[in-house]
Order: sequence, then structure tokens, then C-alpha cells
Amino acid sequence: IETSCDETAAAIVEDGKKIISNVVASQINIHQKYGGVVPEIASRKHMEYIIPVIDKALDESEKKITDLSAIAVTYGPGLIGSLLVGLSVAKAMAYAQNIPLIGINHLEAHIYANFLEHNEIKPPFVCLIVSGGHTSLVYIRNFEEYKLLGQTKDDAAGEVFDKIAKVLDLGYPGGPITEKLAKEGEPSSIKFPRPLLNDKSYDFSFSGLKTAVIYYIKEL
Repeated sequence: IETSCDETAAAIVEDGKKIISNVVASQINIHQKYGGVVPEIASRKHMEYIIPVIDKALDESEKKITDLSAIAVTYGPGLIGSLLVGLSVAKAMAYAQNIPLIGINHLEAHIYANFLEHNEIKPPFVCLIVSGGHTSLVYIRNFEEYKLLGQTKDDAAGEVFDKIAKVLDLGYPGGPITEKLAKEGEPSSIKFPRPLLNDKSYDFSFSGLKTAVIYYIKEL
């Protein structure tokens, strides 16, 4: 069960890797008019969607709740109100069925999602996590054994995409729209700053780039 931001999701998984069903209820159309996710609205919509999403996931997998051997749920990081909806339902289900409740770190889940499509990957390896409010470079020494190599010192990459898209009035979510338009442009036509190129760390910085783009747009 995943409710860390604005999507309500539930999947039935077998043996840790085989996805039998995967149901996602999106809130994009609801938050579009605000130009970003409104936490209070997101949590209320999770309350509305969570049970139908879980029921649909069970139906599509042709399983019953009594067939489940455990409940896994995102506990963070994320929007606190949204997380509480998923956690509350997951706890109730696990308690009612007397099965284990497994708390999942949102960022750790991004790392392990790679194994679903690339089961040939074996530790050690380096993973770049670029998700919404997070931009991190992580060394996976072994399963459940990590070392943070670097992370953003200010804005996350996803936040910058959304903010620039909002300034350009491109719509929400800004990332996919900006990416699509960028592919149609000329990469070398505008010179923007590239911070930390001479820095010996593995950290990122996107705030200066964001500001430079905003000033460039205002001067057009």
C-alpha cells in the first residue's frame, strides 16, 4: 500500500518480485488547477480512494484478503496526512488478519523497484534516486546496506521542474511537459550555470539553476 504523496496505490505481489495486480488512483486532475499538490486535499482523496483501490487490486489478482501473508505499507518520507491514511488502513488489515505489517521506506522502495524489471542487478551498485522532493546518490553495498554518497543541497530536481513549468505556465505536473518540450529545443542555444562541477563531493545543487532560468524568462 502506497500513499506517500498524491497517488493511492495497492499491489498484490507474490514471492517479493512477481506483481499479480497493481492499481493506482491518480489525483493529477484534482491538483492541476493549484499548480502542485495540496496536502490537505491529497489526504482527503486518499481516504476516499484507499478501500476501492485495495478491493480492485484483490479482484484483479483473484485473491481474497485471507490469502495475504503480510501487508507492506509506505511509512515515509512523504506528506504526513497522506501517509497516515495508508498506515491506518494497513495496520487495521494486518491486525484483523493477524498477519505481519511491514513498514517500507519510500526511497528504499525506489531502489528495490529496479529489481522488478532488472532482476539481473546484484549488489554492489550505485543508484540515483530522483523522485519528487528527493535527489540522492546512494551506494548499495548489499541488500539493506546503504551509504549516502551525495544529495541535493537545496531544491530537488523534480521541484525545480515543477517550479519552472509553473513560471512558464506549462501546466501540472511540470516534469513530463518540460521534458517533452526540451527534446524539441536546441540544447546549446542558452547557457545556464552548472553548479558544483568543480566540487569533489557527489552533492547536487539546483537552486541557482532554477533562479537563473526564472530571471531569464522574466527578461524575455
